[in-house]
Amino acid sequence: MKWYLKVINDFKDFSGRARRKEYWMFVLFNILFGAVAAGLDDILGLYNYEYGSGPINAIYGLILLIPSIAVAVRRLHDIGKSGWMLLVVFIPLIGVIWLIVLFAREGELGANQYGPNPKEELIL
Repeated sequence: MKWYLKVINDFKDFSGRARRKEYWMFVLFNILFGAVAAGLDDILGLYNYEYGSGPINAIYGLILLIPSIAVAVRRLHDIGKSGWMLLVVFIPLIGVIWLIVLFAREGELGANQYGPNPKEELIL
């Protein structure tokens, strides 16, 4: 949960680096909370089957749009890639798969052009 809150608190920080653990824990909690929001929409009768969402889930998604992009950019920085590499997601099917592969890679050892290694900061 602390990783999720860290990403929420750093929502405007597109610089620096994010560890794999930070990114994937955020993704995990985001999926869980999104499922709860969708469940609330369904229980309250607000779920729209035509659109595949309800207002609670849509608002939750909009609130987390910027933090999600920010942590993804920082994750790309950790492996030495530019945040613009996130645009590869617009290549159908292959783009999403390639981003998952990039997000799963271990970060560069030592400092890179985007900042110090976040793993090394924890050791100090």
